[in-house]
Amino acid sequence: MPKQKPNKGLRRRVRITKNGKVVSKSCGSVHRRVIKSPKRRRRLRRLRALHPTAAKTIKKLLHV
Repeated sequence: MPKQKPNKGLRRRVRITKNGKVVSKSCGSVHRRVIKSPKRRRRLRRLRALHPTAAKTIKKLLHV
């Protein structure tokens, strides 16, 4: 039986830190930026750590 391939699309969207956390870019940071306050735009620029349950699923898809 062939080996399972890692999800390449997901690999481009998330990053795994040295401590094993899964981080990704905040959603809502691209479209309709004019109506968002500057403080909110700054917050959306940061990378966010995903919930541990979601991180577990993502690690399984990436074969980490």
